[in-house]
Amino acid sequence: MGSRDADIDFTFTCPTTVRAVLDALTAAGWSDVEVADRVSYMINDADDLHDWYDSTPDRIDEVLVMLDTTSNLPYTVALNVYHPEGETGGMLMFHSGRTGLSFVPTIDRRSVPAAPEFTDLAWYLRALVPALVTAGLKAYEAHEVRY
Repeated sequence: MGSRDADIDFTFTCPTTVRAVLDALTAAGWSDVEVADRVSYMINDADDLHDWYDSTPDRIDEVLVMLDTTSNLPYTVALNVYHPEGETGGMLMFHSGRTGLSFVPTIDRRSVPAAPEFTDLAWYLRALVPALVTAGLKAYEAHEVRY
C-alpha cells in the first residue's frame, strides 16, 4: 500500500511571525498545547539539524520569542498546534523569510470517512484558512502524495 504524506502550504502577503499565526489560530479554537500538556517546537539551525524541543504551556512566550528572533529568520522553525474540538493537530513549519509556512497533519490525522487512506484536507482547510486570512494569507496549496 505504501505510505502517504499530506500537507498544506500557505503563502502570506508579507513576512509573518509565529506569534501572529498562533494568535490567529488560537482565536479560531486551536491551541499550542498538545494532548500531553506540552508545547513542542523545532529550530533548524545553521548545522541543518531539525532538533525538537518540549516546553510547558506557561513558557510559551519564551518559546515564541525564540522562534521569532531575528537570528532565526534564515532558518526553518516549527510549532505543533492542536485543535481540541477537532481532536487533531499537526506541525506548523515556518520557512526562511516567513512569507510561507506549511501545515502537516501529524497528531491524530483526520481521514476522509469514506476513504480512510486519504487525509481530510477539506477539514483542515476549513479550520485553518479563515483564521490565517486575518494574518495576511494570500494563497494556499493542499496536496497528498503516496509513495
